Amino acid sequence: MPTLHNKTIIVTGASQGLGEQVAKAYAAARATVILIARHQKRLEKVYDAIVEAGHAEPFAICFDLLTAEDKEFDQLAATVAEATQGRLDGIVHCACYFNALSPLDFQTVPDWVKQFRINTIAPMGLTRAFSPLLKESPDASVLFVSESHGENPQAYWGGFGASKAALNYLGKVVADEWERFPNLRANILVPGAINSPQRIKSHPGESESERKTYQDVLPSFIWWVSGESKGRTGEIVYL
Repeated sequence: MPTLHNKTIIVTGASQGLGEQVAKAYAAARATVILIARHQKRLEKVYDAIVEAGHAEPFAICFDLLTAEDKEFDQLAATVAEATQGRLDGIVHCACYFNALSPLDFQTVPDWVKQFRINTIAPMGLTRAFSPLLKESPDASVLFVSESHGENPQAYWGGFGASKAALNYLGKVVADEWERFPNLRANILVPGAINSPQRIKSHPGESESERKTYQDVLPSFIWWVSGESKGRTGEIVYL
């Protein structure tokens, strides 16, 4: 397993599900993790678990991706820069909003807005705000966590699939714009069917044995932010 020693990495959606597990795995791989989520109590539990495990003390920041505008993203970047003395080596965009599977006839504009705000616009706002810090890193990696319906449209996936398709586009744009920076890379990871709260919500009739565990995908999340993935950028990777 690659080490993430001396790396400082932001993980969004770090208070539960995949984001929580990625954050804990990074801490175990010796990274300093910046936990970002909007649920304070859940965030504190993840922070405490990392500290109790004897890993590097993380930073925990309660932040609402749904309502944030440019000034809030910029202030967050300034806060992180001060706390880490200007060190940032990666962002993993795990935060996600999934409403429910339904025909378009029953989906609403507010539902679509909410999914795009968290699934697409927030990753853009964060990546833009933190770009100056990332460019100072000797080796920085940004991961956009997507979903298969972002590439394969299907009935009932409506706003969620559309927001993930836009996320894939965003990841490709970032990678292309960073092409002249050999120290930067951006990739899209598609975890697939994992035993997460989102999967349980979207596929309630599916048995647990039909899903992968977090442990099945965490090594890939570590590899793609480690120095071993340097030079790989602009890819959509199915785990």
